[in-house]
Amino acid sequence: MTGGGDSIDTAVIALTLLMEDQSDPQDLAEILLAADEMKLRSYCINTPPVLIADQVSSLPWDEVWFVLRHATPETRAEIFSHFAPDIQLDLVEILSREDLISLFTHMSPDDRADLYKQLPEERGESILPALAQAEREDIRRLTAYEEGTAGAAMTSDYVTLPPNLTALQAIDHLRVVAPDKETIYYAYVVDQQRRLMGFVSLKDLILAPRDRVVEQIMKLEVVYAVVDDDQEHAARKIQKFDLLALPVVDHSEALVGIITHDDAIDIITQEQTEDMEKLMAISGRHEARAYMRTSVWEHFRNRAVWVAGLAILGLVSGFIVQSFEGFLIQFAIFAAFMPMLADTGGNTGSQSASLVIRALALNEIKPRDALRVVMKEVGVGIFLGMLLALLAFGRVMLMGGGSTIPEDVRLIQVAIAIATALGIQVVSATTIGALLPLTVARFNRDPALIASPALTTIVDITGLLIYFYTARFMLGL
Repeated sequence: MTGGGDSIDTAVIALTLLMEDQSDPQDLAEILLAADEMKLRSYCINTPPVLIADQVSSLPWDEVWFVLRHATPETRAEIFSHFAPDIQLDLVEILSREDLISLFTHMSPDDRADLYKQLPEERGESILPALAQAEREDIRRLTAYEEGTAGAAMTSDYVTLPPNLTALQAIDHLRVVAPDKETIYYAYVVDQQRRLMGFVSLKDLILAPRDRVVEQIMKLEVVYAVVDDDQEHAARKIQKFDLLALPVVDHSEALVGIITHDDAIDIITQEQTEDMEKLMAISGRHEARAYMRTSVWEHFRNRAVWVAGLAILGLVSGFIVQSFEGFLIQFAIFAAFMPMLADTGGNTGSQSASLVIRALALNEIKPRDALRVVMKEVGVGIFLGMLLALLAFGRVMLMGGGSTIPEDVRLIQVAIAIATALGIQVVSATTIGALLPLTVARFNRDPALIASPALTTIVDITGLLIYFYTARFMLGL
């Protein structure tokens, strides 16, 4: 069930539109300044909706709506769907009930459901009676699914075929329903209970003999998602199997919707944004393309709790150093290598954690693979530890001659102690970096919660303990 050729055609069309578009935000500003309504209508006709959304989103809300009013209702709804959720809500505040109803009427089912979920309850309930019964039921059905599931991400805008139609009848049917559907490249074959039997592509129907029955043409191996599957897993199926759309079924195997490839891209982008921000200990909504729309205060609030908490935890590192103050007075050379210890442990631990978190996200590994993963990372850590230990040993022997050390201790003993401690720290950091996300995933939590700053703090504490105790043991103190 692939859609490579259709994807190429779509990409070519989109690229052509972008190349032909000559509009510029500065031109739009001049049109608005002149209040030239004829040029505004031309602008809305000749500019792709996604570019209009990008160009007007920074304008005052009344000017944004002034531009949108010069587009057709269908184009206006498409432009609106490309706005970020917070921009949509700000615009809704200035819209009349009639304008909002028009938007809802012309939006695609999934975008309409997403907007409805964001509206204040009273505002949402006030517009439902004005919508057609099919649209009302569609909104209620799509908004009933838990956020983050395949059901919440799907659209009800898809094509079905009964199995007894001929190829010619099926094509005629697609021709009739095509204007109202998001995609017709896949048609899903269902029985009388709407259970998913198979699918046919538009290409299959065109190439088949006209009198061949759909049931004889359809493919039976259907990749699908269940309504309560995680939306990221559903999107990854679209990516893995190169699909244009993924059917979604309920627990009785009845077809209830599809997730299209463009929505899958949005889901993957959103999930990657969330993982990246969690990895760097940033809380908040984790929305893509939201940096400039987020206030300074909100950025502060999203970062402050983790930063303050980790700073308090970092006091433990200071206590460890303070408890070894006498040792450092005797061996000041060990203080010179503490920054290298902290950097090396943080870097190797973060590398290990990032690779494991990514592998977990892509389902390459499972928590049950913990032993294999840890053994692999220990192996990598040993090689890295040997390399860095050799560098540290050379650094001490070449440049540590002028350092103050007790008379009964030779420089080579110090070099071996520092190199050994650093090597053990690297192995420890890579092991911790692998174990922490696997442990979190084992308890069905997001492994990205083991954020890089948190990992660095933990590795710093364990690294200092390893460093000082290894040095004391090897120097016989």
